[in-house]
Amino acid sequence: MASNYNLAVTFSLVLTLFVLLPTLTVGELVQEQPLVLKYHNGQLLKGRITVNLVWYGTFTPIQRSIIVDFINSVSTTGAPLPSAAAWWKTTEKYKVGSSAVVVGKQFLHPAYTLGRNLKGKDLLSLATKFNELSSITVVLTSKDVNVDGFCMSRCGTHGSVPNISGGARTPYIWVGNAETLCPGQCAWPFHQPIYGPQSPPLVAPNGDVGVDGIIINLATLLAGTVTNPFNNGYFQGPATAPLEAVTACTGVFGSGAYPGYAGRVLVDGTTGSSYNAHGANGRRFLLPAMWDPQTSACRTLV
Repeated sequence: MASNYNLAVTFSLVLTLFVLLPTLTVGELVQEQPLVLKYHNGQLLKGRITVNLVWYGTFTPIQRSIIVDFINSVSTTGAPLPSAAAWWKTTEKYKVGSSAVVVGKQFLHPAYTLGRNLKGKDLLSLATKFNELSSITVVLTSKDVNVDGFCMSRCGTHGSVPNISGGARTPYIWVGNAETLCPGQCAWPFHQPIYGPQSPPLVAPNGDVGVDGIIINLATLLAGTVTNPFNNGYFQGPATAPLEAVTACTGVFGSGAYPGYAGRVLVDGTTGSSYNAHGANGRRFLLPAMWDPQTSACRTLV
């Protein structure tokens, strides 16, 4: 039986936070409580981790290269600061040890043989395409593919499937391209949100709202996967709906963030695009804040 924790990256969580914010009166002092993700004594993913990619549907070569460059960026030094590698380095603080992710095999699936409306079992079928030890299978669905729960309750998820060699399980991630179906939910802040406080959308750093939205959700789920791969690592709350390394910091991309405002980020003077991380091949990305175990706070790059 495949494990699927439904660890959803959802814009609805941001909206929930909008509602839960307290109303303060002038002069009222509020002591912010530290955010704590408890370690549940389970396995984390450390060492060299191969990320195998399944591209379901239609992705252009440029779209694929942006996502591949992001994955390679998190474990590659040399990019100017602030960098994707500096962002990823926070995962080393989740029990000592680094997690070096590298792109491995890629499988293109442009024929839509499972259709354009996928069920959970279809994702699990795609997630077993490689099934290798010390690896994560990332399933990406194109903008014309719907998945059960997509846009309604999740923008992506992670879980694990049995390894064909027996014993160990292989973690997997699924993220959908929301450009057509729900950019306001799953590609914020590059699109106007459907609900909640309204602020002008940011310009996507790679010129593709859908793919830059994928980067945010993939970053969220990669961090969640290495720090809570089998639902017994670091998280807060119930195991069925946990807050993880990045989902605990939802909606925060820069300092000074508040509901509806991503925070102070860097802006390209020529294109007007917003970013907070440099990456491989001159790429720029907008990456979400990650919870820092040493400070018990959400850490931003800028």
